[in-house]
Amino acid sequence: MNFPENIRYTSEHEWIRVEGNEAYVGITDYAQSELGEIVFVDVPTVGETVAQGEVFGSIEAVKTVSDLNMPVTGEVLEINEALDGQPELVNNDPYGEGWIIRVTVKDASELDKLMDAKAYEASL
Repeated sequence: MNFPENIRYTSEHEWIRVEGNEAYVGITDYAQSELGEIVFVDVPTVGETVAQGEVFGSIEAVKTVSDLNMPVTGEVLEINEALDGQPELVNNDPYGEGWIIRVTVKDASELDKLMDAKAYEASL
């Protein structure tokens, strides 16, 4: 399993990488391996502000559908359009090309409620 140090993690297996006042969000390497082959990513919340912990979309694997939970309160600015034709990017590169959404970070203090890599790895 891969646990990059430059991101924060939720207990629901999402990650967030902050760049200035915006951030990229995806699911962890652990989550993608547990889900199996990802076939569809659905994010109907582009343009909406979603609170920390709320569902912003879903991810569908061959045998299951899982909710995606927002790591911090923010406006969904963009969905990774590459996932429309290549949802397997989430499996192949969960922390890079497989990012799911780009958001604004409304309250940076909410990041303090998330786990660092060591805490996330220990929680598994």
